Amino acid sequence: MNRKTEDQNRAAHTRRDFLKTSTVAAVGTTVAAHMNIIPGAYAQGSDEIRVGVIGVGGRGTGAIKDVLMAAPGVRIVAIGDVFKDRIDEAMAKFKSFAEDPEIKKLGNTVAVTPERSFVGFDAYEKVINASDVNYIILATPPGFRPQHIKAVVASGKTLFTEKPVAVDGPGIRMVLEAYEQSKTKGMSIAAGTQRRHDVGYNEAIKRIQGGAIGDIVATRAYWNQGGLWKKDRQKEWSDLEWQLRNWLYFTWLSGDHIVEQHVHNVDVSNWAMNAHPAKATGMGGRQVRTSPEYGHIFDHFAIDYEYPNGVHMMSMCRQIEGTTGNVSEALVGTKGNYVSQSNRQLITGANEWRYNDKPKSAYVLEHTDLISSVRAGKPINELKNVAETTLTAIMGRMSAYTGKTVTWEQALNSQEVLMPAKLDWSSNMPVPAVAVPGKTELV
Repeated sequence: MNRKTEDQNRAAHTRRDFLKTSTVAAVGTTVAAHMNIIPGAYAQGSDEIRVGVIGVGGRGTGAIKDVLMAAPGVRIVAIGDVFKDRIDEAMAKFKSFAEDPEIKKLGNTVAVTPERSFVGFDAYEKVINASDVNYIILATPPGFRPQHIKAVVASGKTLFTEKPVAVDGPGIRMVLEAYEQSKTKGMSIAAGTQRRHDVGYNEAIKRIQGGAIGDIVATRAYWNQGGLWKKDRQKEWSDLEWQLRNWLYFTWLSGDHIVEQHVHNVDVSNWAMNAHPAKATGMGGRQVRTSPEYGHIFDHFAIDYEYPNGVHMMSMCRQIEGTTGNVSEALVGTKGNYVSQSNRQLITGANEWRYNDKPKSAYVLEHTDLISSVRAGKPINELKNVAETTLTAIMGRMSAYTGKTVTWEQALNSQEVLMPAKLDWSSNMPVPAVAVPGKTELV
């Protein structure tokens, strides 16, 4: 069987499976009765997207609104979180979503009942296994993501996963294994590296890869900003609850901010280069956020990445109040330069070009693209890309923590498992020691 035929069969199989789980007959009557159908845009609800969301904190509830604005024929049917108050807060927000003019125009709804709101560490399994769910959104802290991705891929349901997809090498290996399985199933999977769905970025990368700036000789990636939120510890909170509610500040949950946040900028460099770095030499530290409430992560990193062809990426990120902000990416070429900052895309040199438009939110478009791929029977799968970019960031953190140059193979094959073997609300969970370059070992 040639590749074209194999891909066609796989796409047809995926579409059949998706429609099979969509209970077409029931959908055709219920959705049509409650939707203002956009002519030509939606065929009587036959491909209804029934969403289950795992993790309904700020990003999870944001993703719910995003998917409701992404396309017609979307219904939220199940949610899950480790905390009951997060479920309650999400349910309270759903009324405002229902009143949003754009969501109303699309005819989309939230149909989550208390019986379809799951609480606890096993909530993810209950959401995934809900019979009417055919589209899963993962928005928990990243430390849980490899396990959750593995479970969704086993189910064969359409997956949207927030970034990053792991916090350590073993987690990445689990995700890459899931990616191989998802390919055999013809699954559609999109990731929260939303720049890859942004119109301006896509126009720029298309030109860059078409030679607009010549050969790329250097890249830069920055996410420099002030501080972020934290939750003051309550006397009734156990160690585990305190860390979960302040997940940003614990590497087992977030991967540190180079992985959790800066992954976006690093991804643009990998995308433009159509490759991942071969090694990283970095530094960083914890100079300002030194008190216990900030866990044990660093507050700044600077990493020199080297790609296989010898091109270097200067990567810098920090979260320190009172510092100069800079969230941007840049490429240096033999015929020109590229920079992206504050929604502006600019190419200078022989093929000057500028993009200043403000298209629809890329947070919405990533769901639009995923839904379109399923309805068209043309799967997209971004899991490998986001896994490789996540490992790029992990490799930089490993170098900064240890003070050693770290290769791609060392990061990928690392035996360091950050996720605790067992999570128990009552057990003591001491905060790991802050990494000290030159003393912290490379595992």
